[in-house]
Amino acid sequence: MPTTERTGRLSDLPHDGKFGDFGGRFVAETLMPALEQLALAYRDARQDPEFQAAFDEALSEYGGRPTPLYEAKRLSAEAGGARIFLKREDLVHGGAHKFNNVMGQALLAKRMGKTRLIAETGAGQHGVASAQAAAASGLPLEVYMGAVDVERQRLNVFRMQLLGAKVIPVESGSRTLKDAINEALRDWVTNVRDTYYLIGSVVGPDPYPRIVRDFQRVIGDEIRTQSLAKLDRLPDLLVACVGGGSNAIGTFYPFVEDTEVGLLGIEAGGEGIETGRHAATIGGGHKGILHGALSYLMADPDGQVTETHSVSAGLDYPGVGPEHANLAAVGRARYEAATDAEALDALTRLCRTEGILPALESAHAVAGAMREAKKMDPEDVIVVTLSGRGDKDVHTVAEALGVDL
Repeated sequence: MPTTERTGRLSDLPHDGKFGDFGGRFVAETLMPALEQLALAYRDARQDPEFQAAFDEALSEYGGRPTPLYEAKRLSAEAGGARIFLKREDLVHGGAHKFNNVMGQALLAKRMGKTRLIAETGAGQHGVASAQAAAASGLPLEVYMGAVDVERQRLNVFRMQLLGAKVIPVESGSRTLKDAINEALRDWVTNVRDTYYLIGSVVGPDPYPRIVRDFQRVIGDEIRTQSLAKLDRLPDLLVACVGGGSNAIGTFYPFVEDTEVGLLGIEAGGEGIETGRHAATIGGGHKGILHGALSYLMADPDGQVTETHSVSAGLDYPGVGPEHANLAAVGRARYEAATDAEALDALTRLCRTEGILPALESAHAVAGAMREAKKMDPEDVIVVTLSGRGDKDVHTVAEALGVDL
């Protein structure tokens, strides 16, 4: 295993907006100047030591980083096989990895002189994190959220409102994350001069996938440092859930060149791939353009985007980040699915064995890790990115388990 420690600074490599065949900018002409302005502003910011220092300070002093790398010994014993460690992103301020990205983008928005923030959210964790960043930055925020997600994530809606954000329910389409992104993009086109669109995942047109990735890579950088300190080597396998894919790409990206380290993304299998009621975009989708980028998406034979299903609001999205699409296409990362039932089982097991309540999104990754552990040796190490905590999902879990609260 390689043991070289790498820097945790923002990426400074040139980029053409593509990840192999994927990515790019497929947007209305009116947005092209705004995207170019954003790309230039981000290039300048990432080369500015003061910006990096401000970002580092926000992560540590406000966000509480670094997060622990915790060995889940009782869960490992129950799963059998490899040792399972949890990267505890559920302990970041606000309860999810989303904090890392929003603080970076809020700093960038202020640097660009923007006076208004907009965001989209599915599970509500990005909305809550955006509301925190907006409050800390003194900027007004409006959050677009599918009406279905507003209902199943009522707690997070109220949290956003307490933090001063305006939540706008989206009634169009499937009334989930896809439609929330559509509405946020329409808003941005209309108000691009003074508004910054604080996108929540590694999706959308360039430069958003690489901006979000760079702000989230702190997860993988910390895993590297902590693994070397605890184990004197790198993990054998990294596992993370994948919807749009920001926590996963933040986990994977610093290890892409370490080919001895396996990368496994777990998508939402819903009721099973064979049923068509799932959100496993890489496992069950096709190449296409969604929200300004070429990637894999869920579509019918006519190319129309189809509705997805997942018990987890944050994974209920018909696309995936273009960098994940490329990692899958070149064979550097594997992508598999966990069903609703498997995620619920993993959630209850983690609660019972470790006293940790994971988000339903994260429970998919836990399910995948337990499945993989059985195939591995006892001295092997799996690190699961526990992307968020599960307080927000208690009502959904209770309903799924037939418990009347």
